[in-house]
Amino acid sequence: MAENSPEPLFETVALIGIGLIGSSLARVMRERGLARRIVISTRSSATLRRAQELALGDAFEADAAEAVRGADLVIVSVPVGASGDVAKAIAPGLKPGATLTDVGSTKRSVINQMAPHVPAGVHFIPGHPIAGTEHSGPDAGFATLFDGRWCILTPLPEANAAAVTKLTAFWQACGSKVDVMDPDHHDTVLAITSHLPHIIAYNIVGTADDLATDTKSEVIKFSASGFRDFTRLAASDPVMWRDVCLHNRDAILDMLSRFSEDLTALRRAIRRGEGDTLHDLFTRTRAIRRSIIDAGQDTAAPDFGRLTTPKP
Repeated sequence: MAENSPEPLFETVALIGIGLIGSSLARVMRERGLARRIVISTRSSATLRRAQELALGDAFEADAAEAVRGADLVIVSVPVGASGDVAKAIAPGLKPGATLTDVGSTKRSVINQMAPHVPAGVHFIPGHPIAGTEHSGPDAGFATLFDGRWCILTPLPEANAAAVTKLTAFWQACGSKVDVMDPDHHDTVLAITSHLPHIIAYNIVGTADDLATDTKSEVIKFSASGFRDFTRLAASDPVMWRDVCLHNRDAILDMLSRFSEDLTALRRAIRRGEGDTLHDLFTRTRAIRRSIIDAGQDTAAPDFGRLTTPKP
């Protein structure tokens, strides 16, 4: 660390899991001097070796309990279904006063899995950075992933206020805007803003895959008309989304029921030729898109804000 650099927020940070989120955290912590020492652990020896090749950390441990030993901040970045097993594995290595957090897309399930294993004196503060791409693995991360994106913390009622404040400062230093939310409310909100869109995308792309071969080739050929953007969502990590569906089941099923009812109403309007009903719906939904742009969560640039370079 340079002589005039500010003091890091945490002396030692342990990253358990080094996919897109974990590797992005490693990069932003290094770039912005947020940790003096970064320790990385992951179940896959090949992934751990790749993280070492990329110099994402200062130490690399196959044993997660060893990785967290002495760490001031421990960030669990694994599919939510593995949260409980990870918490059980690292519990013996967690030091009193350490902060333990996660990045999972469901919160009540993660709390139920992890909380029973958290030793007394360790500050458990579940979290969820709402940032990502369809790519995964240690090569997929980048330091600006969290810039301008929300991170939701769902601390338990007994959470240490100073620890919550410090973790908030950490995520803000990573570039995020931070909000605090009840875990169940988080799961309901994310069911409609993230989980349901991914499920719909997986289903639409699956429907296309079931089409006859000659039709499928046309779908691929003309995908720029809208189908392409569903495939981006449907290319996300299947293990992660399997676990999300299983661990936020009630909220997702509720949103699927509401979506099904609205889809039935839309189908009826199309069948009956109810142009005014269709126009009203499309006008309403267009306004939602504008509000997302106004909130700074996307850009009005064409092509969903992605720059495209024509092929030579």
